[in-house]
Amino acid sequence: QVQLVDSGGGLVQAGGSLRLSCAASGRTFSSYGMGWFRQAPGKEREFVARISSSARVTTYAGSVKGRFTISRDSAKNTVYLQMNSLKPEDTGVYYCAAGAANSRLASTYDYWGQGTQVTVSS
Repeated sequence: QVQLVDSGGGLVQAGGSLRLSCAASGRTFSSYGMGWFRQAPGKEREFVARISSSARVTTYAGSVKGRFTISRDSAKNTVYLQMNSLKPEDTGVYYCAAGAANSRLASTYDYWGQGTQVTVSS
């Protein structure tokens, strides 16, 4: 069992930065790949980034590649999403998730955080 708590969202102007955190509890955290997803109003939840359990492999959606960086600190049981050069279209609720499969599909993730709101003003 893994419990996830997302934090770090807020209101920022276009071009600004935010760092999201996802604190995990549970002894099996290190065995899971971790992902970030986001959901804008009226839209489906979409994949943003993923990091493997070993932290050796990272994957990004094309829309955020080069602007966002996912990382994990196993000692702190925490996953981060550093978001730079933010755009209004990055607005949404951001969720972290834990899943064993190397996948961009939300349905393959077993555990989810409660979400944190990111709003980017133009």
